[in-house]
Amino acid sequence: MFLKNKKIVVMGVANKRSIAWGCAKALKEQGADIIYTYQNDRMKKQLLKLAEPTDLLVECDVASDESIAQAFQTIQEKYDKIDGLVHAIAFANKEELDGNVSDISRSGFLLAQDISSYSLLAVAHYAKPLLNPGSGIVTMTYLGSERAIPNYNMMGIAKASLETAVKYLAYEFAADKIRVNGISAGAIKTLAVTGVKDYDQLIKISEGRTPDKAGVTIEEVGNTCAFLVSELAAGIVGDIIYVDKGVHLT
Repeated sequence: MFLKNKKIVVMGVANKRSIAWGCAKALKEQGADIIYTYQNDRMKKQLLKLAEPTDLLVECDVASDESIAQAFQTIQEKYDKIDGLVHAIAFANKEELDGNVSDISRSGFLLAQDISSYSLLAVAHYAKPLLNPGSGIVTMTYLGSERAIPNYNMMGIAKASLETAVKYLAYEFAADKIRVNGISAGAIKTLAVTGVKDYDQLIKISEGRTPDKAGVTIEEVGNTCAFLVSELAAGIVGDIIYVDKGVHLT
């Protein structure tokens, strides 16, 4: 249990199929105390079905600096310090995912960048004073950041921005002994993926390109996340780790 008594913030759990939930389970298995954030009351209801009574649940809308500041103030009042942060938040309007990239609206572009990329910078800003030396920040990305994936358009652009943010944050935070990394997870049937047109075909193609013809699971992504948050990953800084069963190889 290499995370025993560590306090880890997990952002982005929507339901039991969420990658963030896979991360939370793996963190708990390694002894961590989880602090969940949720966007609104509707998401809180879903989270209450999964969280344990002893878990701290904190409202945090990443589209609002005031909400983020209040969330981390609440966390600080409860725990003083934390040992890690898992950022698994992304959003783009459905109409910005399929069709032509050149037709993406200005407002849709800004919204996707705000929620999917800038939010990492924002939460890192407010989390930094709370993070103990040796802490790890982990975010979630996808292969669409570097290759043109059908029906992923705006989100692919936002994920490319997110991955660059990881590098710059990692360089900045390293001086405080805080590591920042990302996980490029394979296609998994999550709530987010179901917003992608023909997502079932995307998952089928992805599974067909793995060497063992089996798709990655949220548990496998979660185990990698637990490792990256921990001091076992002390030598990994500013990297994107593929957890896609080898899809990126071909």
